[in-house]
Amino acid sequence: MAGGGRVDLDGNPIKPITICMIGAGGFIGSHLCEKLMAETPHTVLAVDVYCDKIKHLLEPSELPWNGRIQFHRMNIKNDSRLEGLIKMADLTVNLAAICTPADYNTRPLDTIYSNFIDALPVVKYCSENGKRLIHFSTCEVYGKTIGAFLPQDSPLRQDPAFYVLSEDSSPCIFGSIEKQRWSYACAKQLIERLIYAEGAENGLEFSIVRPFNWIGPRMDFIPGIDGPSEGVPRVLACFSNNLLRREPLKLVDGGHSQRTFIYIKDAIEAVLLMIENPARANGFIFNVGNPNNEVTVKQLAEMMTQVYSNVTGLSPLETPTVDVSSKEFYGEGYDDSDKRIPDMTIINRQLGWNPKTSLWDLLESTLTYQHRTYAEAVKQAMSKSTAN
Repeated sequence: MAGGGRVDLDGNPIKPITICMIGAGGFIGSHLCEKLMAETPHTVLAVDVYCDKIKHLLEPSELPWNGRIQFHRMNIKNDSRLEGLIKMADLTVNLAAICTPADYNTRPLDTIYSNFIDALPVVKYCSENGKRLIHFSTCEVYGKTIGAFLPQDSPLRQDPAFYVLSEDSSPCIFGSIEKQRWSYACAKQLIERLIYAEGAENGLEFSIVRPFNWIGPRMDFIPGIDGPSEGVPRVLACFSNNLLRREPLKLVDGGHSQRTFIYIKDAIEAVLLMIENPARANGFIFNVGNPNNEVTVKQLAEMMTQVYSNVTGLSPLETPTVDVSSKEFYGEGYDDSDKRIPDMTIINRQLGWNPKTSLWDLLESTLTYQHRTYAEAVKQAMSKSTAN
């Protein structure tokens, strides 16, 4: 049974707490809720506009965690009940965000409001009521690496000092104002600075999480199936959508950007350590990623094509990828960061955490899920559109 005799990293018994989780119905929230229900004695006040991804936790009353998770349907923008829920809880976890690159460019105002203005009351209520906050930021706050500004043939580009991203020493470098793609990173960085200032001036207990491409089942949507048909999800769901439809994967500007990817289940382990070890986690910003799983977006596309073929038994496409320009794909004003490698020193020192799952294994698990969940619906949608 969850919770029996569990201790924190310093050997102290873990007491059950109440967690107000904003954005509990999303990708990260649903995995975190599952883990909290299955492995801990904590109670969750789940706040979101939708609950589809956590329905399985809410419905049957005979589940062992019956009563430990309550869903509160609300849009935090304009709901006076929010402060009451934060007061009832010991800890608030804020996951609410617009975090899809296609939106940074086409909906920069919504992006800035969602990630900065809408987060202000959450920070304020936690600070005023003496409640602890775990706020989800993004690795986007780092922007571009110092190495990106060196000449292409400079040997310094290979020096980790110029590209590994460290929470307490790396600068945050964004493109020019007209590159609206940085609206998200800028809003996220400003709320980080505000939280940090609340900690310094008013004693707010906080931890900030900077996720580096967490991927796995239930991430994003498949356009036209469980999301808008004209929407553009993030890279994993974009590529999954192409694979399900047997279409070439679109590589933006050749897919040369480098990224690291981490399995959602590894990342959630890190978040649970933050929740249950406040003495070690308070006041810190944590990179949560897997530096061992680094690939270019083009290599990711090639791997996903291969893994999907293994998972389904279907032969890979003759032409697995096509190049598209960022302007064509995202519209005017898109800009990109070159590399995203997290320095893991702080999380390793404070929480003793390391990611475990290789990129191949996490893609296998995720694409098996994508195929099982969506293949039939995509087939039906495609035959309908051909019939029309």
